[in-house]
Amino acid sequence: MSDFYLTVGQSFSFSKTVGETDVYMFAGITGDLSPNHVDEEVMRRSPYGGRIAHGALLIGYMSACSTKACEAAGRGDSEMPVSLGCDRVRFLAGVRIGDTVTVTYRIVRIDEERRRSSAEVEIRTQSGELAAVATHIMKWVSA
Repeated sequence: MSDFYLTVGQSFSFSKTVGETDVYMFAGITGDLSPNHVDEEVMRRSPYGGRIAHGALLIGYMSACSTKACEAAGRGDSEMPVSLGCDRVRFLAGVRIGDTVTVTYRIVRIDEERRRSSAEVEIRTQSGELAAVATHIMKWVSA
């Protein structure tokens, strides 16, 4: 019998429409003013057909979904979850301003001895296109 906070197979999701404000605020905060994100005229002539969201912004959406997993797990009196980061991050398709993305965060591994959970994370657009993937690792540390 496991005493861990999450179980293999648990799944969480988060959806959001990517707004122009999201992209511009993220560009301003990070200083990433690449034409990919802020120049509609340049990007209209690209294979993407217009501006695309920053990959790092998509990782932020992944983080929002991992927070849902943490909330569902609850905080034990003696441990709390912290992110160890994402492995094997890949951006597979551009996410356009106005696209609605859904992040799915599915627990795939529990290491009780090391107090870690691993999740496969996917981001899909409203059309079902797979836009990004990653493996997220969470560590449960003494509070």
